[in-house]
Amino acid sequence: MNPENSKQENDCENGKGSSVDFIRTIVADDVRSNKWGGKVITRFPPEPNGYLHIGHGKAICLSFGIAAENEGGRCHLRYDDTNPVKEEARYANSIQEDVRWLGWDWGENLFYASDYFEKMYEYAVVLIKKSYAYVCDLATDQFGEYRGTLTTPGKESPFRNRSVEENLDLFRRMRGGEFEDGSRVLRAKIDMRSPNLNMRDPVMYRILHADHFRTGSKWCIYPTYDWAHGLEDSIEGITHSICTLEFENHRPLYDWYLDKLEIHHPRQIEFARLELTYTVMSKRKLLQLVEEGLVNGWDDPRMPTICGMRRRGYSPESIRQFCRLIGVNKYNSTIDIALLEHCLREDLNKTSCRVMAVLRPLKVVIDNYPENEVEWMEAVNNPGDQNAGTRMVPFSKVLYIEQDDFMETPLRKFFRLSPGREVRLRYAYIITCTGVIKDEDGQIVELHCNYDSATRGGNAPDGRKVKSTLHWVSAAHALKSEVRLFEHLFTEERPDDSSEGDGFRSGLNPNSLQVLSGCKVEPGLGEAKPFDRFQFERLGYFNVDPDSVAGSLVFNRTVTLRDTWAKVQKKQGES
Repeated sequence: MNPENSKQENDCENGKGSSVDFIRTIVADDVRSNKWGGKVITRFPPEPNGYLHIGHGKAICLSFGIAAENEGGRCHLRYDDTNPVKEEARYANSIQEDVRWLGWDWGENLFYASDYFEKMYEYAVVLIKKSYAYVCDLATDQFGEYRGTLTTPGKESPFRNRSVEENLDLFRRMRGGEFEDGSRVLRAKIDMRSPNLNMRDPVMYRILHADHFRTGSKWCIYPTYDWAHGLEDSIEGITHSICTLEFENHRPLYDWYLDKLEIHHPRQIEFARLELTYTVMSKRKLLQLVEEGLVNGWDDPRMPTICGMRRRGYSPESIRQFCRLIGVNKYNSTIDIALLEHCLREDLNKTSCRVMAVLRPLKVVIDNYPENEVEWMEAVNNPGDQNAGTRMVPFSKVLYIEQDDFMETPLRKFFRLSPGREVRLRYAYIITCTGVIKDEDGQIVELHCNYDSATRGGNAPDGRKVKSTLHWVSAAHALKSEVRLFEHLFTEERPDDSSEGDGFRSGLNPNSLQVLSGCKVEPGLGEAKPFDRFQFERLGYFNVDPDSVAGSLVFNRTVTLRDTWAKVQKKQGES
């Protein structure tokens, strides 16, 4: 570990730095001291072997954010595409889409590790010539035996002391395709007794006869992640290489490579990765969910992937605000998903137009309202934003309200509609229930009411108080739609901690998706486009799913109106 890094990180963690996070403090100090000429060049280096999740979102906001905060700073988007077996162009394209959607731009600085394959090969030759690398013929099952353990040192490979000339010849022939997959590797010659297992002669290249999605069949040897990682940063002139904590023990290896090659040496700084309650962040586990059909693809709205969150109705602003609030530290912890949902509600409350929708319709006939008459009521689009204006919604003799808004025999604290009781219809009139119609099974299918024509807009001229206001839609004008209601994907706060035989999957929530058909929404939503976001009054925030087609809208519930973050904070404060 670099002592300079350690001291500054510890000082910042102990409050000796500034009020900003420890990484920004380190960057600011480097700028003030004119290190690297005052430049700030960061990077976001995903592997194109899957879809990004919100943990990547934190890393994106950190690296791109730090670059944006410093004059002349820039952040590279660079793919670590060193494993042709798992990587695909579709993943690379989705990553670019996600980064842009989050509000960041890499400009001209889009790079790939594969851009540097030739340069990496040349660097490997340099290490061979310096006797710092050798070709090893150990079988795969022998590597564990020779590597040792955390408590026992490793053993040197019998091929470790090959001559420079033999190693150069074998490495050239590896590249030329002479040998079978897995028959030989190129290893760094460091220290088989090192307490850091990463330093025990790590593999730099392996033979893999597989086509790469960018380079095709040009290469049959591919660099390992650890060999490529530091070189990519060095070649691009990165100043601050910001990584998650699992790379901390790899830092000495990156330092060793760069020092032996005597090339540009970026500063690596590690931070704690994001963990959220009620979900998993492991790309491997997310892939399991997809491949086993436990979710409906990578963009399933229950997934923590960026594309899944976008489909559910999350806004990029809410995710960026969440990343600002959780901050950056050196210690692993789990963030309650209630904070993420709080940030989402805060943003959607400011930006979403209000509309009326009925998810479980109950027919209401207003007996004393004129036949075939339609009135257009003025409704506020967003009470917190005067510039959002108003819209007109139709009112007629037959309406729909929510089934839950009526109770034939009301409980003591039930103030919504019941026989003989008045309620206010939002933006319209006060009505009184006069009759109930049931089907042959005794289920309520229709209500009959009278309206007070003097209460247009919802206010009674005589000043009488009405305790409840209901949302509604006009039956003759309402659009039929499907609504998908989502809950947490897992019932357990920390699915990874499950001790059940099925592992993390044992905590899957069987009620995480409920599909409602026959829902009714106000007619103005007929012009809504996929990903448009709305607040369904009294019900929550919803957005238009891409499955929607003309005449058949599909909505996803993004989040309910009830904010639990204050309750979570109180509970955390008491514990």
